[in-house]
Amino acid sequence: MLNNETKRLVIKMHPKDNVLVALTDLPQNELVFFEGETYILQNTTKAKHKFYTTDLKLGDEVTMYGVLVGKVQCDIAKGSLMTIENLKHAAEPYGYRDIDYSWNAPDVSKYKNRTFNGFKRKDGRVGTANYWLFVPTVFCENRNLDVIKEALQNELGYSVSDKYTQYTHQLLKAYQDGEAIESIDLELSPTNHVDRVFKNVDGIKFLNHQGGCGGTRQDSATLSALLAAYANHPNVAGITLLSLGCQHLQVQDFVNDVKAQNPLFDKPLLVFEQQQTVSEEQLIADAIKQTFAGLIEINKLERSPAPLSDLVLGVKCGGSDGFSGVSANPAVGYTSDLLIALGGKVLLAEFPELCGVEQNLIDRCTTKESADKFIYLMQSYDALAHKVGSGFHMNPSPGNIKDGLITDAIKSAGAAKKGGTAPVVDVLDYTEPVTKPGLSLVCTPGNDVEATTGKAAAGATLILFTTGLGTPTGNPVCPVIKVATNSVLAKKMSDIIDIDCGPVISGEKSIEEMGEDILEYCIKAASGEIIPKAVQLNQDDFIPWKRGVSL
Repeated sequence: MLNNETKRLVIKMHPKDNVLVALTDLPQNELVFFEGETYILQNTTKAKHKFYTTDLKLGDEVTMYGVLVGKVQCDIAKGSLMTIENLKHAAEPYGYRDIDYSWNAPDVSKYKNRTFNGFKRKDGRVGTANYWLFVPTVFCENRNLDVIKEALQNELGYSVSDKYTQYTHQLLKAYQDGEAIESIDLELSPTNHVDRVFKNVDGIKFLNHQGGCGGTRQDSATLSALLAAYANHPNVAGITLLSLGCQHLQVQDFVNDVKAQNPLFDKPLLVFEQQQTVSEEQLIADAIKQTFAGLIEINKLERSPAPLSDLVLGVKCGGSDGFSGVSANPAVGYTSDLLIALGGKVLLAEFPELCGVEQNLIDRCTTKESADKFIYLMQSYDALAHKVGSGFHMNPSPGNIKDGLITDAIKSAGAAKKGGTAPVVDVLDYTEPVTKPGLSLVCTPGNDVEATTGKAAAGATLILFTTGLGTPTGNPVCPVIKVATNSVLAKKMSDIIDIDCGPVISGEKSIEEMGEDILEYCIKAASGEIIPKAVQLNQDDFIPWKRGVSL
């Protein structure tokens, strides 16, 4: 017999819910007691999965996180396991209601005088890193970027491939000496990096992509706005632009977008056009030399104290599991509320993963204009997905479902917890920059890399990325901090995880305590005192969204 009142074996996410979440594996026929009720489990219920708290008839509604998440497909007995066979996605209709939303901000008095050490830019923004950025206007220049990347990163101390190079060398030597290679093992200890030549340059980053020509002119225009947003990013101190010359995305288009987004743009911008140079070899040599001179200059920049209100925090989830909406996402949501109460900015994106919680977000919008924009973007996006035979309801991946996220509404309701409870001050379309303190919604796909790419374009200077299954996603210009939903994952994939929210599941820490711990980590990461794992690994993922169907 299990008494989860004392052992915390199940949890109810909202008083209105008619499902409970298992916090540990529960065997079939076991008696579970919770809030004065007794449940006989009809099936083995693994951790992260849910069981129904009442008898249900075909078509009855199922509620989790206080919202409609599905309708049952058959008669179901109390204590039965939720599965994809007995529950299908359903979500409430939504619309503008002119609600006067009241927010109880958390107490942030102990953070009032806290600062982080960042890089102050002349446009008033503050970066959490100091990068030099290489940007190709077209995919034809990707090969040249790869050559430059290998040369600069290896020689200047930014490469992370040393141990693999040494490993391959050992395999080669054994082969040449006629020895068996089976005994050659990779040294798993951290690589001893060559000391970086430029101590105040945190990295040299490269935005390889597959766009800039072909496709539609609209695709190139969107890409131009995206690349310009990265050039304008407060974590970027200088840019080298490589162009072929004949592509749709012309250099002047990019320059125009940069200045339109930021009239105060004053960063060094080095432009090289291949069709105007004598050879590819000379193009690469010139780009390396002039960039090296630029690195000398930006290395003179130093970190200085800035208020926490200058932080811009993106919140994202990927490789989600049944604990995402129980531990990591609510904890990150509390971190979001703390930062907003301090005057900072928070970005919540992934519109396909807001399906089912639209009404709550609409009711939190501070203006009808923002609410109407959110409704338009959500409906247009979902309609486009339906046009090709899909829809937001098809968002959960096999991994999500296997670990307890049965419908998109369940996944979305848990995902939205990352945005906390603050009012929504703005709604941004893809590539639009954040300007207002508070919580902003950013239109991106749910796809991990497309979403993080869009958040950085909106101006995120740190990204909190929660995961229950494990994902190595990072970003070229915005440090990505990985937050595990459970301790098993945090230990198993410790090489990519930064923060473990498992103590929330075990009951060792409250959501609020975990949220404060996450904010402390963010302050250190923003100051360069801690380097997140994705940054250490040069996990520089970058995928532009072409405004097609991507969930």
